[in-house]
Amino acid sequence: MNDERLILASRSAARRAMLTDAGVAFAVEDAGVDEDAIKVAMAGAVPTDLAVELAAAKALAVSRHAPDAWVLGADQTLSFDGGLVSKAKSLKEARERLRQMRGRVHHLHSGAALAHDGAVVWSGVDSVAMRMRDFSDAFLDAYLAAEGEALLSCVGAYRLEGMGSQLFEAVEGDYFTVLGLPLWPVLAELRRAGVIAT
Repeated sequence: MNDERLILASRSAARRAMLTDAGVAFAVEDAGVDEDAIKVAMAGAVPTDLAVELAAAKALAVSRHAPDAWVLGADQTLSFDGGLVSKAKSLKEARERLRQMRGRVHHLHSGAALAHDGAVVWSGVDSVAMRMRDFSDAFLDAYLAAEGEALLSCVGAYRLEGMGSQLFEAVEGDYFTVLGLPLWPVLAELRRAGVIAT
């Protein structure tokens, strides 16, 4: 271990688990960023750019009052049918969204940004193609009943690391990106910055 301090500016349990499982020591701090305001300001932006901008905003928000720490911000966007999809506000909305996406492909974009001393020093994004199977309404109802309102914190209304894996027939891309963090590039940057051992 070294003396460089890392703060994860994200409430995501999946991101915390990825870093913990990778052996990275870190603290967690909620960035308190108004994501909706950023989305409005960037209306019409490509989803990959928006993912990076949201990640950078989180990293900067925490870095400004913890300048000696390295701060990792991360966020994810979902593009489907030519538009950007936000988190469902109710299980009814989640059900309708999943019905629209079944049998079709959507894309997840996971952005990350590393800030130090109030400035972003690195950012990156990775994308994956997610092909949903043509599941039945009966399965969808059982899935929503089993997973419940926890799905409302996931942009696609699914957790691939849980029962949501049964919604899919194929995924093209990195598993960690699906979970919300382009982990390999992040680890490489943390090594470059001296936060973790080379």
